[in-house]
Formats: sequence, C-alpha cells, structure tokens
Amino acid sequence: MEKITWAREIPVRYSADIAVIGGGIAGVSAACAAADLGVSVILVENFASLGGNMTTGGVTGFCGENKGQGAIFDEISAGMEAFKAASPYAPYGTRYDPNRIPGSKDGRLIDTQLLSVVLQEMVLRRGIELLLHAKFTDVIKEGSKIIGVVIAGASGPELVKATHFIDCTGDGLVAWQAGFEVSKGCPSGGLQLPMSYKLYVHEEKKGYGTAIPDGWFDQIETPEDLPMVSPNKTLFDGYLAVKIKIPLYDSTDTVSLARSEIFSRLRAMQVVEYYQRVEDRHWRILYFSPRIGIREGYRITGLETLSIDDLRAGREFPNAIARGVYYLDGHKPDDDGRTYILSEEERYVPPYQIPFGTLVARNGNNLFMAGRCFSADQLALSSARVSTTCSMTGQAAGIGAALAIRSGSDSHQVDGLDVRRIVEAKGANLLVH
Repeated sequence: MEKITWAREIPVRYSADIAVIGGGIAGVSAACAAADLGVSVILVENFASLGGNMTTGGVTGFCGENKGQGAIFDEISAGMEAFKAASPYAPYGTRYDPNRIPGSKDGRLIDTQLLSVVLQEMVLRRGIELLLHAKFTDVIKEGSKIIGVVIAGASGPELVKATHFIDCTGDGLVAWQAGFEVSKGCPSGGLQLPMSYKLYVHEEKKGYGTAIPDGWFDQIETPEDLPMVSPNKTLFDGYLAVKIKIPLYDSTDTVSLARSEIFSRLRAMQVVEYYQRVEDRHWRILYFSPRIGIREGYRITGLETLSIDDLRAGREFPNAIARGVYYLDGHKPDDDGRTYILSEEERYVPPYQIPFGTLVARNGNNLFMAGRCFSADQLALSSARVSTTCSMTGQAAGIGAALAIRSGSDSHQVDGLDVRRIVEAKGANLLVH
C-alpha cells in the first residue's frame, strides 16, 4: 500500500478534565457519572444522536436485568418510563431451563427514537459539552500518555485536550490509534462476532406491502437459503423490528465496514421479498437502521481481562464494579444461519462480576474504556456486551476517571475498591449469590 506523510496545524478548540469518545449507552453513562462527581466533561459522538447501537443500530430492547444497574441506568429507565417509551419491567430469568435459554425476551422493549432524547437531556442537564457529527480520527500522545484526540467535524480537524480519556467507541479505536495493546476476534482465525442489520416493517393488508420489482434482487428460494432472520415485536402493534445476521465483515476495516452496509440493505430487500412471496407476509418497509449493528471490534487489553471461565464460575472480585447475567450470545462468525459457537447447554452462565481493572488500559496511564471494547475474551464479551452491562461499565469508568482527576493520579493508581463503594452507594447490585 502506498503511504504518504502529511502534517498540518489544527486548532485546540476544546478542553476538559475528561473526554469521553463515543456516545453510546456506555459513553453517556461514563460522561454523566463523571460529571456527577464535579469534573468537567466533553462527549464526542460520530452520529447525529446519542445511543449508539441502541439508536443508530436499531436495537429495540434493554437486554438482561434492568434493576440494580446503578444510578445512571435508573435515570435512563425513569426517563423512558416518563415518556411511556419502555415496556413494563420484569426480572431477568437466570434460572437454567434446558428448554429455554434466557435471552432478549427477558429484557424491556424500548422506543429507540425517544431513547436518543432521554440520553441527550441527561447529558445537557449536567452541563456536559456535547459534540455530535464529530468523528474521532487520531491521537496525540507523549509516551504512554494521551495529550489529545483529533476529531473531524464540520469545522475540519480539531483537537480535544483532556487529562483523562474514556474510550467508548465500541471498537476500541482510541486505544488502537494510540498503539496500545488490543485484541480482535476469536483466537483461531480472528473472526469477529457477526453483525446484525435491523429494518422496521409494518404488517399491511394484502396488496399494500412494499412493492419489490422483479429483476432487482436475486431471490431466496428455500428456507434453507434464508439467513438467520428474527422478526421481533416492538412497542407498537403491527410493527416489527426484523434482525438479519450479517457475518464475515470487519468493523475495524474501512472497506469491509462499507461493504457490510451495502450488503445488508441488499440482504434486507431479499428477505422482505421472500417473506412476501413465500410466507405471505405483507410487509411495508418503514425504514432501515442508519447503521449496521456491530457486536465486536477491537477489545482493549486492560490491567485485568474478563474470561469465559470467570463467567462460568460466577466469579467474584474485590474490585467488582458491574454484574452480568446475560447468556453467552456468541453466534458462529462464519455462516449466516441460526448457529452458535457453543451448544445450548453451554450458553447459560450464572450471575458474575466484572472487575475495575478491565476498564483501565494496560499500556496507557490516562485511558479508561467501557462498553463492548473493554478487556474481555470473545465469549465473555458475547454476554457482557449488552446495554445494561455496558451502562454499568460506563458508570464505573466515569467514576474512576473522576477519582483520578480529584487525586491528580494516573489511571493505574485508581483504587477499584473506591470505585466499587461509589457504584454500590449509587444503587448498583453486585451480588452474585
């Protein structure tokens, strides 16, 4: 590949105690938790609204346990309830039943559009500086310390300076650009957990579904040729969120990610045409999610790494800051069928704890991380990546970064026991037995 070297002066336009990069549910939770401890925070988001996979990715439910996640998630839930934008709460079913794996049906359905409003208001009420349409681009660092991050928005390249940074990009892009240790995919072959694409349809009367003209798309002829398709209920009668498995693409590669989006829309049209022609379903396409749903990018190597063995043992940690309960939702990454890496019996895990060290980058002395790019192996991530747990890790990372600011210490010096005390004081249930 041809390479060139380029350099230019850019304005240092923004500064704060803490910069959170990525405005998904982990990033919002981190920013709000840090601001609640009296530090200044700037939140950088690539898209037009907050919420990440929950909004731009079209995920229509809070999977896992929705109570005992801590003050920030409680505030999110209360906001959604105030707008009547969430289904009634029901406890997550963690008791193993060989005939049913606890899954997304044990969470809460939500209105993704109103979630973006709730999250935005939570951020603005705290005086957090919010930058939307601001794409993270690069890192400026001295040794193992990040000095600032380069963002690109409507004003062109600009620098965000901060004392501490929290990588909530989902793909671990801040750590990767900084040259810190990351991992990706499964140990053999490096394939990532497959992506999913969401489109929304309405069940119409016969003859009123979306017209799909002959010759535009290759037809799916048999059920065996159909990819994994999950037509899920939404909060609204007659409306479905249709999820389609999209494997074998890399969210950390520009060309591969672009091709995943292109293929997803093509696949969606094929699926709708099949359901209309073969299943006699009269679906009208309402809209496509603005982006594909990504389960795994880079996972940043932390001071500690959560392993599949930790989950299976229901392990406890003195410096625990989050509690996971979701099953091992690891679909096979090399086919588009309803196939899993593990057998049905192997997918259940008991409640488990996540230690604070998984949120502290090993190679950098002022970088924390939260959400699906935290330090975990692939199968552990397949459980811990869900929104409720991402919010818990975000809250803890924000608290940890704020404590570092207060004490003038680096990220490695933050005591996870102090973070745990604050997390529990703010209503997080970390008990696993």
